[in-house]
Amino acid sequence: MLKISTVFSDVGGVLLTNGWDHEERQRFVEQFKLDAREFEDRHQMLVAAFENGGLDLEQYLDRTLFYHPRPFSKEEVREFMYAQSAALPDSLALMARLAQCRNQLLMATLNNESRELNLHRIEKFGLRKYFSVFFSSCYLGVSKPHAQIYRLALDLSQRQPEECVFIDDRSLNLECARQLGFHTIQFQNAAQLENHLRGLGIEVEA
Repeated sequence: MLKISTVFSDVGGVLLTNGWDHEERQRFVEQFKLDAREFEDRHQMLVAAFENGGLDLEQYLDRTLFYHPRPFSKEEVREFMYAQSAALPDSLALMARLAQCRNQLLMATLNNESRELNLHRIEKFGLRKYFSVFFSSCYLGVSKPHAQIYRLALDLSQRQPEECVFIDDRSLNLECARQLGFHTIQFQNAAQLENHLRGLGIEVEA
């Protein structure tokens, strides 16, 4: 077995709370008193383009909300969206310890996220301190669980799947990576993740 050289990690559900998933959208619908079915229908039709870089946030908001006048502004919606993100402190502390081994490990994210939200989360939570590369769907034009996103991550990092571990909280995303030869860990909590990393021979700074 090749020695693990690369850690690919999901962001939402592993390092941070989800950014714009169904729970966040439900809170949004309730706070802004929207027709839930109408908003969700429009979101589902647009989410792939939004997360894969085909729509920016302005265009997404125009098509999901501001196709007619609203009693609130785009800025209020943006502020609400950004405010949904929170750190998972134990996970970030573990990544900080892993990042101390950066001369041995390439640390990269591998996640589905729209461009503006992705950048906000990278900057607000200081993810550049832990990760050298951000393989996000908005930059790659394809999203998990499609096999192409994992192949792109391998091609761009010039790694073999056998030397990579992929961390995600969703089983389908892990299944697709595993089929390509990645080692995979389904995230439950930081302590469980650390134990699995050690089981793959990855030394974690104390």
